[in-house]
Amino acid sequence: MKTCSRALRTSDWGKGSPSNRTTTLSTQPRQRRSGFGTNPGEEYVMSYNLRGLALIFNQEYFSPELHLPHRHGTKADKNNLLRRLEELSFAVRPYDNLTRQEVLAVINDAVNWSHTEADCFLCVFLSHGENECVFARDGKLSIRDLTHTFKGDRCPSLVGKPKIFIFQACRGDKHDEPVSPIVDVVDCEVHANQLVVDAGTVHTLPAGADFLMCYSVAEGYFSHRETLNGSWYIQDLCEVLQEYGTRLEITEMMTLVNRRVSLRRVENCADRNAIGKKQVPCYTSMLTKKLYFRSKKL
Repeated sequence: MKTCSRALRTSDWGKGSPSNRTTTLSTQPRQRRSGFGTNPGEEYVMSYNLRGLALIFNQEYFSPELHLPHRHGTKADKNNLLRRLEELSFAVRPYDNLTRQEVLAVINDAVNWSHTEADCFLCVFLSHGENECVFARDGKLSIRDLTHTFKGDRCPSLVGKPKIFIFQACRGDKHDEPVSPIVDVVDCEVHANQLVVDAGTVHTLPAGADFLMCYSVAEGYFSHRETLNGSWYIQDLCEVLQEYGTRLEITEMMTLVNRRVSLRRVENCADRNAIGKKQVPCYTSMLTKKLYFRSKKL
């Protein structure tokens, strides 16, 4: 048990019965640490010349030895994200079906790129996931290793700036049971647009100050993807970015995405066990200020 530094000593008790013992404690107001920021409305500086670099790693196909299904519909996610992020003034770099070494080479280039004149950094993975990893075309990539690469000791030009990671990947082997009225229904058989799930498990990982980690589904559950329209999560994320990207604070937007995805449900799917099931995304914020993507002045 932890002992308080102001703990009473037996010599302070005095004599007499317990009912007659009194102790006087001198109390002083707590001193506020100098320089301790308390402004709840403080925002990240987003007025640099560049919004920042945005990487999109889109994995549709995988090596046969991995025994992973192709991720049909992920091109729709990539193209949707490309449009929305460019509208927010990001310099977007999309990559398709890279190997582990190719992904790591792109990440290394991004770390060594000067972010001095950039507001922030953003990275998206569209893939399968498993055991704190996401899959490249030929193998796993550690999410922890990927994110830690952008910490201050490795990437000093991003110190104090937002670093946003978005993962569209399955995080388990369970469907979420509906427990509230159904508002939006997704029919996975309309126009051959079938509903499937991304494979594997990804665990939420803290990354450090100024990171925002966004996941398509809570840990332990399936992430749903339509083979024509793309994943539920990226569809709703892109709609929210289009509607509110320059107006709402980013955690407000991600909460709205959570709500929209959670109001969907599986209907008429080939996987009979999936019918009626739902999905709830989540995010872990280590941001230390409010983050807005207000329009850049030309």
